[in-house]
Amino acid sequence: MSSPSLPHVLVVEDYDDAREMYAVYLEFAGFRVSQAANGLDAVERAVAERPDVIVMDLALPGIDGWEATRRIKSHPATAGVPVMALTGHVLPVHAAAARDAGCDAFVVKPCTPDVLVDELHRLLGRDGPGGQRTSRRRPGSGRRYRGPGSGRSSSSSDDNTAAPA
Repeated sequence: MSSPSLPHVLVVEDYDDAREMYAVYLEFAGFRVSQAANGLDAVERAVAERPDVIVMDLALPGIDGWEATRRIKSHPATAGVPVMALTGHVLPVHAAAARDAGCDAFVVKPCTPDVLVDELHRLLGRDGPGGQRTSRRRPGSGRRYRGPGSGRSSSSSDDNTAAPA
Protein backbone atom coordinates (compact mmCIF):
# COMPACT_ATOMS: atom_id res chain seq x y z
CA MET A 1 0.00 0.00 0.00
CA SER A 2 1.37 3.40 -0.95
CA SER A 3 1.57 6.38 1.34
CA PRO A 4 0.55 9.95 0.42
CA SER A 5 3.98 11.10 1.67
CA LEU A 6 5.74 9.17 -1.09
CA PRO A 7 6.57 11.12 -4.27
CA HIS A 8 3.69 10.76 -6.74
CA VAL A 9 4.57 9.78 -10.32
CA LEU A 10 2.08 9.80 -13.19
CA VAL A 11 3.22 7.22 -15.77
CA VAL A 12 1.84 7.90 -19.25
CA GLU A 13 2.35 4.99 -21.66
CA ASP A 14 -0.03 3.48 -24.20
CA TYR A 15 1.40 -0.06 -24.10
CA ASP A 16 -0.28 -1.79 -21.16
CA ASP A 17 2.61 -4.15 -20.38
CA ALA A 18 5.21 -1.37 -20.43
CA ARG A 19 3.03 0.95 -18.32
CA GLU A 20 2.44 -1.79 -15.75
CA MET A 21 6.15 -2.69 -15.68
CA TYR A 22 7.13 0.95 -15.00
CA ALA A 23 4.43 1.26 -12.34
CA VAL A 24 5.48 -1.89 -10.49
CA TYR A 25 9.16 -0.97 -10.54
CA LEU A 26 8.54 2.62 -9.44
CA GLU A 27 6.33 1.45 -6.58
CA PHE A 28 9.11 -0.95 -5.56
CA ALA A 29 11.56 1.99 -5.70
CA GLY A 30 9.43 4.02 -3.28
CA PHE A 31 7.07 6.05 -5.44
CA ARG A 32 3.30 6.36 -5.41
CA VAL A 33 2.16 5.73 -8.99
CA SER A 34 -0.89 6.53 -11.06
CA GLN A 35 -1.26 5.67 -14.73
CA ALA A 36 -2.64 7.07 -17.98
CA ALA A 37 -2.84 5.31 -21.35
CA ASN A 38 -3.20 8.33 -23.65
CA GLY A 39 -2.44 12.03 -23.84
CA LEU A 40 -5.90 13.32 -22.99
CA ASP A 41 -6.14 11.08 -19.92
CA ALA A 42 -2.65 12.28 -18.92
CA VAL A 43 -3.73 15.93 -18.98
CA GLU A 44 -6.93 15.21 -17.03
CA ARG A 45 -5.13 13.11 -14.41
CA ALA A 46 -2.29 15.61 -14.05
CA VAL A 47 -4.71 18.44 -13.32
CA ALA A 48 -6.87 16.33 -10.98
CA GLU A 49 -4.08 14.50 -9.12
CA ARG A 50 -1.23 17.04 -9.28
CA PRO A 51 1.60 14.49 -9.29
CA ASP A 52 5.12 15.43 -8.23
CA VAL A 53 6.54 14.33 -11.60
CA ILE A 54 5.26 12.87 -14.89
CA VAL A 55 6.87 10.17 -17.03
CA MET A 56 5.54 10.83 -20.55
CA ASP A 57 5.74 8.60 -23.60
CA LEU A 58 5.67 10.79 -26.70
CA ALA A 59 3.95 8.46 -29.20
CA LEU A 60 0.44 8.24 -27.77
CA PRO A 61 -3.01 7.74 -29.28
CA GLY A 62 -5.26 10.78 -29.52
CA ILE A 63 -3.14 13.73 -28.51
CA ASP A 64 0.53 12.78 -28.47
CA GLY A 65 2.97 13.27 -25.62
CA TRP A 66 4.31 16.52 -27.03
CA GLU A 67 0.82 18.09 -27.07
CA ALA A 68 -0.11 16.59 -23.70
CA THR A 69 3.06 18.13 -22.22
CA ARG A 70 2.24 21.54 -23.74
CA ARG A 71 -1.24 21.39 -22.19
CA ILE A 72 0.11 20.28 -18.80
CA LYS A 73 2.75 23.02 -18.80
CA SER A 74 0.20 25.67 -19.82
CA HIS A 75 -2.28 24.84 -17.03
CA PRO A 76 -1.74 26.89 -13.84
CA ALA A 77 -2.22 23.86 -11.58
CA THR A 78 0.44 21.78 -13.35
CA ALA A 79 2.85 24.26 -14.93
CA GLY A 80 5.52 23.52 -12.33
CA VAL A 81 5.26 19.72 -12.51
CA PRO A 82 8.43 18.27 -14.07
CA VAL A 83 7.82 16.12 -17.15
CA MET A 84 10.30 13.47 -18.24
CA ALA A 85 9.95 12.24 -21.82
CA LEU A 86 10.58 8.49 -21.89
CA THR A 87 10.48 7.50 -25.52
CA GLY A 88 11.73 5.32 -28.32
CA HIS A 89 12.14 8.43 -30.50
CA VAL A 90 15.91 8.67 -30.64
CA LEU A 91 16.77 11.45 -33.08
CA PRO A 92 18.06 14.83 -31.87
CA VAL A 93 15.04 16.50 -33.49
CA HIS A 94 12.79 14.52 -31.13
CA ALA A 95 14.73 15.69 -28.08
CA ALA A 96 14.50 19.27 -29.31
CA ALA A 97 10.74 18.93 -29.89
CA ALA A 98 10.31 17.49 -26.38
CA ARG A 99 12.30 20.38 -24.91
CA ASP A 100 10.23 22.88 -26.91
CA ALA A 101 7.01 21.24 -25.67
CA GLY A 102 8.17 21.74 -22.07
CA CYS A 103 9.78 18.43 -21.11
CA ASP A 104 12.33 18.83 -18.33
CA ALA A 105 14.22 15.64 -19.21
CA PHE A 106 14.51 13.25 -22.15
CA VAL A 107 15.35 9.57 -21.67
CA VAL A 108 15.50 7.07 -24.52
CA LYS A 109 13.80 3.66 -24.22
CA PRO A 110 14.84 1.11 -23.46
CA CYS A 111 16.60 2.31 -20.35
CA THR A 112 17.56 0.50 -17.20
CA PRO A 113 15.26 0.93 -14.20
CA ASP A 114 18.10 2.63 -12.32
CA VAL A 115 18.41 5.33 -15.01
CA LEU A 116 14.67 5.96 -14.78
CA VAL A 117 14.69 6.22 -10.98
CA ASP A 118 17.86 8.33 -10.89
CA GLU A 119 16.37 10.80 -13.34
CA LEU A 120 13.13 11.00 -11.35
CA HIS A 121 15.10 11.70 -8.17
CA ARG A 122 17.06 14.40 -10.01
CA LEU A 123 13.85 16.04 -11.22
CA LEU A 124 12.41 15.92 -7.72
CA GLY A 125 15.55 17.43 -6.18
CA ARG A 126 16.23 14.31 -4.12
CA ASP A 127 19.51 12.59 -3.36
CA GLY A 128 18.04 9.15 -4.01
CA PRO A 129 16.22 6.55 -1.94
CA GLY A 130 15.48 8.09 1.44
CA GLY A 131 16.96 11.42 0.32
CA GLN A 132 15.38 14.66 1.35
CA ARG A 133 13.66 16.86 -1.21
CA THR A 134 15.91 19.85 -1.66
CA SER A 135 13.98 21.83 -4.26
CA ARG A 136 10.98 21.86 -6.54
CA ARG A 137 11.88 22.44 -10.18
CA ARG A 138 10.37 25.42 -11.89
CA PRO A 139 9.54 25.28 -15.60
CA GLY A 140 12.65 25.91 -17.63
CA SER A 141 15.11 25.60 -14.76
CA GLY A 142 18.04 23.32 -15.36
CA ARG A 143 16.56 21.05 -17.99
CA ARG A 144 18.70 18.06 -18.82
CA TYR A 145 18.33 15.59 -21.62
CA ARG A 146 19.53 12.02 -21.80
CA GLY A 147 19.75 10.62 -25.25
CA PRO A 148 20.69 11.61 -28.76
CA GLY A 149 21.91 15.09 -29.44
CA SER A 150 22.38 15.78 -25.76
CA GLY A 151 26.01 16.72 -25.99
CA ARG A 152 27.84 13.59 -24.88
CA SER A 153 28.50 10.38 -26.70
CA SER A 154 27.89 7.14 -24.89
CA SER A 155 30.44 4.35 -24.67
CA SER A 156 27.96 1.62 -23.79
CA SER A 157 24.50 0.78 -25.05
CA ASP A 158 22.85 1.11 -21.63
CA ASP A 159 24.43 4.44 -20.66
CA ASN A 160 21.72 6.99 -21.43
CA THR A 161 23.35 9.78 -19.45
CA ALA A 162 24.18 13.22 -20.74
CA ALA A 163 25.44 16.52 -19.50
CA PRO A 164 22.99 19.31 -18.71
CA ALA A 165 21.47 20.96 -21.76
